[in-house]
Amino acid sequence: MRHLGFRRLYLLVLALVGVAFLAGIGWAVSRSAQPPRVIDMATGPVGGSYEAYGARYRQLLARQGLEVRLRPTAGDVENLALLRDPRSGVTVALLQAGTTSAQESPQLVSLGALFLQEIWIFRRGEPQGRVFAGPRVSIGPEGSGTRATMMKLIRLLGAESRGYELLALPPALAAEELQAGRIDGMALVADWGSPLVQRLVAAPDVSLVSFARADAYAALEPTLQKLVLPEGVGDLARNRPPHDVSLLASMTSLVVRDDLNAAVQYLLLEAASEIHGGPGIFQKAGQFPAAEGVDVPLSEEARRFYRSGRPFLHRHLPYWMAVLVERLLIVLVPLIGIAVPLLRGAPGIYRVVVQRRILLLYGELKLIESDLEARPAGSGTADLERRAADLERRADHLRVPLSFSPWLYTLKQHIRLVRARLGERDGAGAQALPP
Repeated sequence: MRHLGFRRLYLLVLALVGVAFLAGIGWAVSRSAQPPRVIDMATGPVGGSYEAYGARYRQLLARQGLEVRLRPTAGDVENLALLRDPRSGVTVALLQAGTTSAQESPQLVSLGALFLQEIWIFRRGEPQGRVFAGPRVSIGPEGSGTRATMMKLIRLLGAESRGYELLALPPALAAEELQAGRIDGMALVADWGSPLVQRLVAAPDVSLVSFARADAYAALEPTLQKLVLPEGVGDLARNRPPHDVSLLASMTSLVVRDDLNAAVQYLLLEAASEIHGGPGIFQKAGQFPAAEGVDVPLSEEARRFYRSGRPFLHRHLPYWMAVLVERLLIVLVPLIGIAVPLLRGAPGIYRVVVQRRILLLYGELKLIESDLEARPAGSGTADLERRAADLERRADHLRVPLSFSPWLYTLKQHIRLVRARLGERDGAGAQALPP
C-alpha cells in the first residue's frame, strides 16, 4: 500500500463500491417479495352490484398484468369470513359498514369508502299501517349483508317485527316471487345502480316502503344515514315512486388483508378512483373513493394515495417492476450517499497518505540532525552517515505523483545538506586528532 499509485488506489475504491452495489442489489432481489400476478376478490351474489363492480375491477387490473379471480358469495358476512381466513386465498373484498370492527378483524385494513348502499324494502300494494301486506318476507340469504342489516333493524324495532316469516331467498328470486305475488315483501341492500333495484322501483305492482323514522334509525345505528329518493326518479312518465321516499343507507368499503402487497393496493386504489369517482343520484363527482376507514383503519398505502396520489414509480412502470425498483432504491440511495463522498474524497485521502510518507522521512532526518547536534565535538558520526545514506536511498525509491515531485526533491536536497554537515563534522574531527 505504501507504493500504491493514485490510479490503482482509485480503481480499488471503485471496485469496493461496485462490490457493495452488487451486494445491495442481490440483497434487494432476495428480500423483495415479488407482487402477486393473481389475486382473489370476494364479491357477492350472482347478478348483484358487488359482482358487477368486481367485473370492472377485473377488467381494469387486467390491463396492468394483474389477474383478478372473482369469488361469488352470499354477501358481506361471507366476504368477511373469507378475508379473515388466510387459507381461503381471498385478499380483497367489498364490505358493508357495520360488518366488523378493528378489534374483531385486526388483520384487515381499508382502502377507503367506495359508495353508498341503500336499504330497499319493497312490498305488494301500497303501505297501509303495517310495513308489509302479509307475513312472508325475504330478507336475504344467510351470510348476506342484507340479512345482517335487516336483523339489526328488526332488533331495533322490537315487537314491531313479530308476525313476519323471514325467508332467505336470493335477491333475484325474491324479486320474481314478489312480483308474482307469492311473497309479500322483500328487503335488499344495494346501490341505485343495481338493475334489480331500478326494475322494482319502476314496477307498478310493487311499492317502495319509506322509512318514516329514518332519522331515529340513523341516530340509533351510527353506520346508517338518511337519504331521500325523489318522486318520479324511477319512471318519470308513470311517476314511480309516486312520492319522495326516505331511505337508509350504509357505506361500502374496499377491504384487504394487511399483508397484501403495496403495489397491488395502489392498483386497486387507482381502479377504485376510475370506477367509483363519477357522479350518481346520491353522490357528487369525486366524492368517492373517500379516505374513510369505516369499520377498519385505512392502510398506510391508502393514506399516501389520498394525500399525494399514486407514487411516481407506480405511475410509470409496470407494478411488479416498480416494487423491485423501490426495494433497490432503499438499498442503493444510502450506498450512493456513501460512495459519492468517498470517490470525491479519494484524491484528498491519497494526498494525505503521500504527504505522510514524505513527512515520516523528514521526521527521521530531523532525528539524525538532533543526534548530530547532541554529540560532543570530535565524536564519530559513521552511524549517522549510514542512517542518512539509507534515508537518501529510500527517498530515491519513493514513488509519488508528479504534483508531489517538488516536495520529494526538497526532501532529497535536505538529506544531502545533512550528509554534508556529517562530512564536515568527520573532517573537523580528523584534523583535531593529535599526530
